[in-house]
Amino acid sequence: MSLAQKVNVLRASVMGANDGIISIAGIVIGVAAATSNAYAILISGLSGTLAGMISMCMGEYVSVSTQKDSQKMALISERQRLADQYQEEFDYVQKKYEGQDIDPALAKQATQELMDKDALGTAVQERYGFNPRDFTSPYAAAIASFISFPTGSILPMVAVTMSPTNVRILATAIAVLIALLITGYCAAVLGHSNRLKSSIRNAVAGLLTMGVTYVIGQLFAR
Repeated sequence: MSLAQKVNVLRASVMGANDGIISIAGIVIGVAAATSNAYAILISGLSGTLAGMISMCMGEYVSVSTQKDSQKMALISERQRLADQYQEEFDYVQKKYEGQDIDPALAKQATQELMDKDALGTAVQERYGFNPRDFTSPYAAAIASFISFPTGSILPMVAVTMSPTNVRILATAIAVLIALLITGYCAAVLGHSNRLKSSIRNAVAGLLTMGVTYVIGQLFAR
């Protein structure tokens, strides 16, 4: 796989694990707030994990397939442009290079060499911003999510079922918070964004989810 394809799989894996942690933490904490029955808590967590892994898997497949279909349509459109108006496309690429403060003569030379070597790839890269050789795989993304979601869900289920009843919810919240800080950091690394902000944002989202489900659970506590 190319670097772009590997990053796609890593993205799906990190986001799948992150969703597994948040979703299942919300479910088990909500149930734990309503009842102290460990069996009921475990079954709710397992049911949520099964539903979530299928949902995430199909969601990634549909999302990436849609992206891939759009890229294929862009290729068809660009191939037709090159056949009907090659000079216009040549000029478009040259102007893109000139817009990057490249000397016009050098921009024309670079355009000539690149278009002679791979006209379709060059034009698509400049007009649509993707490499036609780096199609993302919906199957790879779907499988990555299918595996990572239940992997992420293990942490909140183990924490809530193995902790003493009197500290069950607090222990789960702390374990989940640490895990979300880690996955938020990893997501920021993949996305080249602010790592501290991403980690905090991820942790806040998890705390909000757990807080809402805890309150709902308390409303139905018995």
